[in-house]
Amino acid sequence: MIGDLYTHDGICRSLTNAAGCVVASVDYRLAPESKYPVAAEDSYAALEWIVANARRLNIDARRVAVGGDSAGGNLSAVVALMARDRKGPAIVYQVLIYPVTNSSLDTPSYHENATGYVLTREAMRWFWRHYLEREEQGRSHSPRRSSRRAWPGCPRAGDHGCLRSAARRGEAYAARLRDAGVPVTLTRYDGMFHGFIRMTRFLDKARAAVDEVAGSLRKAFA
Repeated sequence: MIGDLYTHDGICRSLTNAAGCVVASVDYRLAPESKYPVAAEDSYAALEWIVANARRLNIDARRVAVGGDSAGGNLSAVVALMARDRKGPAIVYQVLIYPVTNSSLDTPSYHENATGYVLTREAMRWFWRHYLEREEQGRSHSPRRSSRRAWPGCPRAGDHGCLRSAARRGEAYAARLRDAGVPVTLTRYDGMFHGFIRMTRFLDKARAAVDEVAGSLRKAFA
């Protein structure tokens, strides 16, 4: 719903420099003007275009990863599943930074951390209400709506999160990937809050997270 190429330009540039790779930032259409599944379809279309134009872009189509933070983490997980199910471009790695992987807000962690942080429970309710056409879409088990289920065949994943409600859901998603036989690296950044990775000018842990993500990308592309 919020954010664009400019809000994430800094973190994309940081990853480009730290990982030594090309980063394509996708300006997918936002809700509420464009509701589910527009953002997911836009993101997948971008992946297909990038791979189809790999020579023109001077990139290696055999070494492509997807990644994002928050809603972008959700879309990255969804795009990985879409690519697998549609027999689309091969993805070698997915970077999920405190991904929003479930629309349910009725959990202990959401109640324990409902207020007092950057992202509140009511704010999350507001986001989901504007993103979905109908509430029941969020309760569906379809990973394109709420990335709750993972099956074998997904690219290996790195899950990087702060210890909050959405991050705990990210940890649960990482566990599902691992149970399905997908190699997963999971890192907690205790004491951090949702959105922290873009605050590299102020937070040592944000810089550490960028370094870790960049390292995981270099390893995946090697």
